[in-house]
Amino acid sequence: MARGQAALCQGRYGDAFGHLRRVFDPADPAFHPWLRFYGVAELVEAAVRSESAEAARAVLEELAPLEEPTPSPALLCGLRLGRALLSPPHAAEPLYRAALDAVPVDWPFERARVHLALGEWLRRHRRPAESRVVLQAAREVFDALGASAWAERARQELRAAGASSPRRDPAAVDRLTSTELHVAQLAAQGLTNREIGERLYVSPRTVSTHLQRMFPKLGVTSRGELAAVLRSTMTYDEDVV
Repeated sequence: MARGQAALCQGRYGDAFGHLRRVFDPADPAFHPWLRFYGVAELVEAAVRSESAEAARAVLEELAPLEEPTPSPALLCGLRLGRALLSPPHAAEPLYRAALDAVPVDWPFERARVHLALGEWLRRHRRPAESRVVLQAAREVFDALGASAWAERARQELRAAGASSPRRDPAAVDRLTSTELHVAQLAAQGLTNREIGERLYVSPRTVSTHLQRMFPKLGVTSRGELAAVLRSTMTYDEDVV
């Protein structure tokens, strides 16, 4: 399961399918009768992206009879998202929405997983504005959970959808000097270089120099991204505490 998840996030879909398929094969030592419920959607996605969709359909058909008698939210979530991933374009969106409805409210990772899949589908079907909303929701949750590989997938999709998505690094602010942090906080509030300089008793050029030095440390390219980075880092710290 771990190898399959890692390969999926790295875009090695054939490898991902090979690893995950073992969990579903009763003849394989990696087979597990209920752990496989947690890998249904990942298996289907890996299969679809590696031209093995028919194998994924066979797995869904095998597991479908267990959907009603088995009190497993994991299986229900996996089957619904799997069906959405396998569906033709005209039928997909309601199935993605149904998959989202199936996720328990206290399962943030699984909810973000569906948001990511839905966002990818919306972007591929030329609905970038809608895709950015759900992709942003997915990225924020993956970041908060420390699921860095999944968060990077969401970032890549956001960039493809035309949105900037600064990399969230909880230690980034620690790399700033006290002056740089103060400048960053004031810039995030919308103050100009001159206004910041007046508050700190330095020249606008000095403020500009501080900003140029801190951008690489924070992984941003413009002052417009500062508020999101500082806010996400503060949220991370509060979550850890």
